[in-house]
Amino acid sequence: MTVDVILPCLNEEAALGWVLGRMPRGYRPIVVDNGSTDRSAEVARSLGARVVSEPVRGFGAACHAGLLAATSDLVCFMDADASLDPRRLPEVASAVLDGRSDLVLGRRVPSASGAWPPHARLANAVLAADLRRRTGASLHDLGPMRAARRVALLDLELTDRRFGYPLEMVLRAAAAGWRIAEVEVDYLPRAGRSKVTGTVRGTLRAISDMRRVMAEVKPS
Repeated sequence: MTVDVILPCLNEEAALGWVLGRMPRGYRPIVVDNGSTDRSAEVARSLGARVVSEPVRGFGAACHAGLLAATSDLVCFMDADASLDPRRLPEVASAVLDGRSDLVLGRRVPSASGAWPPHARLANAVLAADLRRRTGASLHDLGPMRAARRVALLDLELTDRRFGYPLEMVLRAAAAGWRIAEVEVDYLPRAGRSKVTGTVRGTLRAISDMRRVMAEVKPS
């Protein structure tokens, strides 16, 4: 079975070789270039990945463009910055493949000091607590590595195109009665500085997007 792996990408030239080189057999990378000014798209193509261009800036815009481009029954999402090991994808996808879950998130476990800045880790813990209250799912992380069925995801009709996209996916999935689970995955020091967790400003911008999504998506 082929699984499409959607990798939103903005200037990840330095990380793509490691990420694409560790993609498991049967997992087909779709790199969504979200306006990179480096050689990300060229590097991805040279390593055999399908490259999709999404000129509208935004993490959600890149994720959704990849979802629309995917053709496999099962899709995965993960960051392209080498903070997550693609070799963990089968563990994340397995519960969806065998029918035990509808959406599985990779719960990040820092593998080294500095992999997850304290301000970002605190913000994630607060968000996860809100998610547990709203969805009833035992979640501890809004994991960027995740797996679900493609058509079912499209049926959720996600609208956010910024940093609120991953949160909207979980909220709408819960409202639709999906079985949501998580598995632990290593969280590695990324290549370069994160657009979100690398700065307090980036984290605050993501929090703002997520608060907006929380207000817009009503509990079931």
